[in-house]
Amino acid sequence: MSINKISTAAVQAGINTDPHHGAVVAPIYLSSTYSLKGFNDKREFDYSRTGNPTRATFAQAIAKLEQGSVGIVTSTGMAAVHLICQLLSTDDLVVIPHDCYGGSFRLFTHLAKRGQFKLIVVDQNDQQALVEALAQKPKLVLLESPSNPLLRLVDIEKITKACHNVGALVAVDNTFLSPALQQPLLLGADIVFHSTTKYINGHSDVVGGVLVTKEQALGEELAWWANCIGITGSAFDSFLALRGLKTLPVRIRQHQENAEQVAAFLKHHTAIDVVYYPGFTDHPGHELAKKQQSGFGAMLSFEVIGGVNAVKKLFDNLSLFTLAQSLGGVESLISHPSTMTHAGMEEAARLEAGITDSLVRISVGIEDIEDILADLAHGLKQSQIA
Repeated sequence: MSINKISTAAVQAGINTDPHHGAVVAPIYLSSTYSLKGFNDKREFDYSRTGNPTRATFAQAIAKLEQGSVGIVTSTGMAAVHLICQLLSTDDLVVIPHDCYGGSFRLFTHLAKRGQFKLIVVDQNDQQALVEALAQKPKLVLLESPSNPLLRLVDIEKITKACHNVGALVAVDNTFLSPALQQPLLLGADIVFHSTTKYINGHSDVVGGVLVTKEQALGEELAWWANCIGITGSAFDSFLALRGLKTLPVRIRQHQENAEQVAAFLKHHTAIDVVYYPGFTDHPGHELAKKQQSGFGAMLSFEVIGGVNAVKKLFDNLSLFTLAQSLGGVESLISHPSTMTHAGMEEAARLEAGITDSLVRISVGIEDIEDILADLAHGLKQSQIA
């Protein structure tokens, strides 16, 4: 029977595949090396940097959920981004969004300064600017939709077609939504990548990454580079992420249900200037989100009235929300992008991207919604006290 539903595929990944002992759950293979059958006669796996059974099971599971050909598991999300860079030469041009994740922005801008490739940073919602960038025939275009942390959307299918018309590869960061809510390869992208640290693992106890290619040949090329530069993920981290993956669709439903109520609460709160959440009908990307996503996700950000001092008071008076990096775990997290996730960007670049000192990002967890709202209500009330 062919399994096409994401919820079923996520649960069934690696189940009952152990040929030796019949273990229902895919085993953890911690061996660093594997014996040859004989002289110059390798088995499927020979050395764990190159290939590991547990990592392979996880990679295949993500590839299936993303509807791709090859999955490659890396040690971190940024390792997955760096792996994509191995496709580039010094004369190649890369186009990235001006408001992408701060770690990605830092990597691309610093590698460009070292001469690894040429770089254009552009507002991809500025049609004229994007057209001018594509006219220079880039080798790679990076997309991030929704963006981190302002939840801006770009039309993946439309931009991908324009990129392919000039011979560019398209790589999409799908970390904010996961394959449960968006499948960029089905929208035409060549590569989709994730920080599996986030929603895919979902429990804030793994650091990892994965990328999936649409075409087999591209995947094999990137897999060669992953082995060459030694950035493949560990067996134990792959096991944990595979375990987390099994509950992804269920968790996402609760995350989203809570986030919708949190967004509505914040939108009408007197301590908040503006809330960025694609689920609002007046969000500029709302209709696009309905078109290319199967949900609005559980990430949102907002501007606190009173600037950084009010932000500090908010943080100091929360007990359920944890002030920490990362996102996508079952617990609710809150962060200050300009001093945390995007601190690696120069101030001018941050402000150009719209990341102000009064901006707060939250990852809405799966706790009881009444407790979540009560915690935010208390913190915001304190932020308004002079």
